[in-house]
Amino acid sequence: MGFASKRAVSVVFGLAVGFTAVVTPLEALSESVRISGSSTVAPITELAVKEFLVTRAGKKAKFEPIVINGTGAGFRDFCSGKTSISNASRPINNKELKACSEAKISFYELPIGFDALTVVVNSANTWAKDISLVELKRLWSRDAQGKVERWNQVNLDWPAKPINLFGPGKDSGTFEYFNKAITGDSENSRSDYGSSENDNIIAKNIIADPNAMGYFGFSYFKANQSKLRALAIEGPRGNVIPSMKNVQNESYQPLSRPMFIYVNSRQLGSDANLRNFVNFFLNNADGLVRKEGSIPLSRSQYLIVENKLLRNVLGSSFAGDIPVGTRLGELLNRSIDGIKRPDFRN
Repeated sequence: MGFASKRAVSVVFGLAVGFTAVVTPLEALSESVRISGSSTVAPITELAVKEFLVTRAGKKAKFEPIVINGTGAGFRDFCSGKTSISNASRPINNKELKACSEAKISFYELPIGFDALTVVVNSANTWAKDISLVELKRLWSRDAQGKVERWNQVNLDWPAKPINLFGPGKDSGTFEYFNKAITGDSENSRSDYGSSENDNIIAKNIIADPNAMGYFGFSYFKANQSKLRALAIEGPRGNVIPSMKNVQNESYQPLSRPMFIYVNSRQLGSDANLRNFVNFFLNNADGLVRKEGSIPLSRSQYLIVENKLLRNVLGSSFAGDIPVGTRLGELLNRSIDGIKRPDFRN
């Protein structure tokens, strides 16, 4: 079992949303749970749904197919009331916070794991083993569009072969986080590359092209590592490859990031299916994240997530910010700081 017993999390939910003594209406039991958002987080949530449906609590539950449309599009669905859960590979931003507030949608922001945003090349590439932050900016910034088109324009030691780029689209949290980390601006990116909101498509394009480079979530690299190679990133601690160890010891910077699910708090209190599912997800988060191939939180960090529900901490702990380069433990501790900082709530 994950970071806490089922009884403990059930008690947490009871305190948080006040439903322990409430009989759930029959219509709530038959309501389908709707989820959309990040392609990075979706495989974890899909696995959670699959395993939940074979439990006693999940046998009668109904779920709409999870929509993979990117973190930004997922928040548009969530803040308009179309979904109960939003998968997110970055925190909710100011525009989205305002949309949720105007729609009177309150929510729990629940970190479920970490991701190492991974820069990859085709396995046939014999020259690129690592890349610096300066070189990434030289290649991916808006100023590079139509100008930096060969490998030797990024690094003089690399061949004068064409460099073919693939990556996520503008609705992706991965797109925003990568640009903020590399160029300092979540929207500062060249657009002359093959884009998709589906990381599997990005991976397939790079696998098919020896001159390709791209970036996406760590689990997609792990699933294709026989055909792709991850580049070490020259960061504050030298050249560091993406790995569970290097994310957890905070040496893989600045491309380590937390992953979230956002849960509609009113629906959590009224919908037994949703409540039971989130209960199951959090109880088993460590195992689900490991099984999917991403990086789990530590036990103490999962306890912080549990405390968010125990103390009924609604809204975002990040004030609309993408916290690039912040220590991962500090990011999660900020969740509890929200109790003392009401300006971070919605």
